Amino acid sequence: MSKTLATVAVLIPCYNEEAAIARVVTDFRAALPDAEIYVYDNNSKDATVARAREAGAVVRHETRQGKGNVVRRMFADIEADIYVLVDGDDTYDAAAAPMLVKKLADEDLDIVSARRVATGEAAYRPGHVLGNRLLTGLTALMFDVHLGDMLSGYRIMSRRFVKSFPFTAEGFGIETELTVHAVRMLVPMAEVDTSYKERPAGSVSKLNTWRDGFRILFTIAALVREERPLVFFSILFVLLAATSLILGTPVVMEYLRTGLVPRLPTAVLSTGLMLLAFLLLASGLILDTVTRGRWELKRLAYLSMRGPQDLTRP
Repeated sequence: MSKTLATVAVLIPCYNEEAAIARVVTDFRAALPDAEIYVYDNNSKDATVARAREAGAVVRHETRQGKGNVVRRMFADIEADIYVLVDGDDTYDAAAAPMLVKKLADEDLDIVSARRVATGEAAYRPGHVLGNRLLTGLTALMFDVHLGDMLSGYRIMSRRFVKSFPFTAEGFGIETELTVHAVRMLVPMAEVDTSYKERPAGSVSKLNTWRDGFRILFTIAALVREERPLVFFSILFVLLAATSLILGTPVVMEYLRTGLVPRLPTAVLSTGLMLLAFLLLASGLILDTVTRGRWELKRLAYLSMRGPQDLTRP
């Protein structure tokens, strides 16, 4: 049996990418001539839409601002067997797409992530590199992720992965949520090095290092709460219990020595913190059971769909 791709869709979310979008569409058309190219415009104020149409892309619109909203709309609207998700800023290597698609099909994977290897100093700003490493490392610690570039905007995905992905992120947290979903669903995945070049003249990055970095950090915290509630609430339990012990130990020692409680407010606060700590721990235990049931339902939905190994012909 040899592999064949029934349909391939290239999904390009963009906002004010007049200087880059035509090149992106043209390059991916050349790399994947049988693929349908979709450009989803997110309220651009320049000629992005016109340039994308002139290059031959199918242009659609998402009025809710934010990359997460655009990708959510793409995943809901587009029907394909293989999805190529790539940013519209002309920084990713379109020539690598056939190799990435082939790897996904040949190895029966559900997601292939392109790890960015900068071709020049200006391609990957030092602040972004450091932020990516810190956030990738934190996510690896919390979710056992084995990826070198969690925030890559260039991914090849199977239909069953895309259609079983109930994500909620609105902005740049989408990459984090994609990665965590893949890990939690135990899907077969791989990472491949690809070149990453500087933006073309006139194209400006929409990513704010601090603002979006904190948004991604909050996304990670929310995902830990939702996907690993016992870990999340256990951390809060330890913090509150430790605070209670620090405040309450002198009060208890004074009581044992003199039989008096001279600092009654501190004693009440310490007791309240300890009760709250154990309440959070109990919540974590209960929610962990609920999360397990949700995970099983999502896994069944994922398994009910056709996988990459079914895209075959004699």
